[in-house]
Amino acid sequence: MKIQKKVLQVIITGILLILAGCSGNEQKNAVPKNEAVNKTKFEIVEAKSFKLENIRGIGFPGNDNSLYIASNDGLKMLKDSAWYKTTTNNHEYIGFQAIEKGFVSSGIPQKGTGLKDPLGLVQSSDKGKSFKKLAFYGDTDFYFMAASFSGDAIYVISEQPHDKLSQGVNYTKDNGRTWKKSAFQNFGADSLGMMAVHPTNGNIMAMSTRSGIYYSTDNGNTMKRITDPFMVTALTFNGDSILFSSVEKNSIFLKNWNAATGGITNIAIPFLDYDNPITYLAVNQKNQNQIAFTTYRNDLYQSIDGGKTWNMLLKDGKKELE
Repeated sequence: MKIQKKVLQVIITGILLILAGCSGNEQKNAVPKNEAVNKTKFEIVEAKSFKLENIRGIGFPGNDNSLYIASNDGLKMLKDSAWYKTTTNNHEYIGFQAIEKGFVSSGIPQKGTGLKDPLGLVQSSDKGKSFKKLAFYGDTDFYFMAASFSGDAIYVISEQPHDKLSQGVNYTKDNGRTWKKSAFQNFGADSLGMMAVHPTNGNIMAMSTRSGIYYSTDNGNTMKRITDPFMVTALTFNGDSILFSSVEKNSIFLKNWNAATGGITNIAIPFLDYDNPITYLAVNQKNQNQIAFTTYRNDLYQSIDGGKTWNMLLKDGKKELE
């Protein structure tokens, strides 16, 4: 039992403390002049098979009818039971967030695309073909980021002080033009973790920690714990409510916190080993019965009936040839 708890703590600490396999000091310069330019035409093509080594985020963009998987090897998209991929712009996405107009992200660009490393905060409305540079382009990456589905609110965790950011949680209400620090009053956890933002009200945000979920209605300036002090590895807003995953007594749970009542209900999921916790959660804001989650081992599950039944879409990050 002690060994299991130690292993689990290492895994979850890795999730919460951003041990995602990328160094913040890697490749901080522009693409070298002598690097060959990638002239591959950007297309969305069917992906018969692939193996994802690192999943960086999932989501349902409002301008598409697909489930997006952001990885260290670009985007994969699931639509009508078929998988698709991009032929180029296969960037290593970090902090990926699906929004109504497409997605926002940070990350490391694919070599040869001419984009600076790091990407800072960028937004795409055309499935990753092109990007609007929001802030910190060529300057800073953000492993922990959250954005409102409709609106211009974005929250980031800055690991180091910056000329426009304070160390800790910062937010913008104008899509990256101006920033303020979240005061995080009454925050009692010993770690910062994954964040989520209300889909339509950017003032409301929440954070998962090793000691529960902390919730704020004023941009993270004052925080309130809304769960018992158990470990929470992933969360996302489902309308006003919060869908989240907890680890309790070596078991993995999926739960829903009701904003109106404060009550918490369990959602049945397939059995997950204690060392394979949920890492990312996504709800289709256009159809809240469509839910997806990934795990530490890069498994992907989806439900289209609000969690009553689940289908495994990827096992160990693999999509096999049919």
